[in-house]
Amino acid sequence: MQTFLKNAWIYLENGMFFQAKSFGAEMTSVGELVFNTSLTGYQEITTDPSYAGQFVCFTMPEIGIVGANSQDMESCGIFAKGILCRHYNENYSNFRATESLSAFLKRHNTMGICKIDTRLLTKTLREEGAMMMVASTEVSDKETLKKILQNSPRIEEINYIKEVSTKAPYQHTNGNFDFSIMKYSTPNTQRKILAIDFGIKRSILNQLVSAGFSVEVIPHSFNAQELIARFAKREFDGVFLSNGPGDPQVLTQEVASIKALIDARIPLFAICLGHQLLSLAQGYPTYKLKFGHHGGNHPVKNLLTNQVEITAQNHNYSVPESIVEIAEVTHRNLFDNTIEGVRYKNALICSFQHHPEAGPGPLESAALFKEFSKLLDSANT
Repeated sequence: MQTFLKNAWIYLENGMFFQAKSFGAEMTSVGELVFNTSLTGYQEITTDPSYAGQFVCFTMPEIGIVGANSQDMESCGIFAKGILCRHYNENYSNFRATESLSAFLKRHNTMGICKIDTRLLTKTLREEGAMMMVASTEVSDKETLKKILQNSPRIEEINYIKEVSTKAPYQHTNGNFDFSIMKYSTPNTQRKILAIDFGIKRSILNQLVSAGFSVEVIPHSFNAQELIARFAKREFDGVFLSNGPGDPQVLTQEVASIKALIDARIPLFAICLGHQLLSLAQGYPTYKLKFGHHGGNHPVKNLLTNQVEITAQNHNYSVPESIVEIAEVTHRNLFDNTIEGVRYKNALICSFQHHPEAGPGPLESAALFKEFSKLLDSANT
């Protein structure tokens, strides 16, 4: 037993109650519980803004082995409510590590919970679906925790985009990290895109630069008419709609702004939440999956090449099958046959549900970033 671990208590909305141990921040916090099947990359996962408002239960039983470092940050901090794991390792072994996972979580005021049956939690979520929970190092009474949870807003009632999006535009110039020289690459760029930040990951920005794009990142609260005017002046070639947290149907203003970009026939490329927002902007409502897709081992079939790609995923919502009325389905998830990618029939728009940048995960879909460049080429022919 690691002597520094303190008691923690967890209450799920289905009535399940657990006593566990805490290795992160000491507090009481409410969020949605999801599970992630990735074997590596816990730091990239916890700093992915798409996890805002969620507790992440890792199916990988050993967490903390590689510590934490500045290079594996996917954003400026941690937006997840906390993490749950079977066994936490305080003693890390990694030449890049600068601190333990425990110190990292505490510095970012985030909960870390261990000594809990993560297999049981995962099976429960698969059977009953993602659910809200409360975790506390301060409150041990089950009924009190139940009342805290009942009086807290659900994740679908909260707009987390305002919290995770940049407040001002900025240029992103780093390409992918080159481990041979321990520096970020600085590729030559031929085109410029505007990346709308709904909770964008740094590895996505790095992949865009490495694919030949000069990238300007702008806030979620962008003015569509200003962008349309800039596009008319050829100040940029296309727009990227990023990943992000929460229910896309909450983002009514963002959907209206994207609809204006579509009507202006601006080329668009989207990943994850951006993919869902495009569907909403075209009049096709999204729906919530039972327990979502979170992990680095999801097989996706590329229907254009008939190849199967192992992909990274992080989403609770999906676009409807009726989208085939206006778009060609290019990718499908082989676990549940949900739509993973589309190319719109009468517009220069392509979007994908899975994460081609991985971070963490396999890079088998990384070529999708260059596919957008090819799509822009077709606009000029």
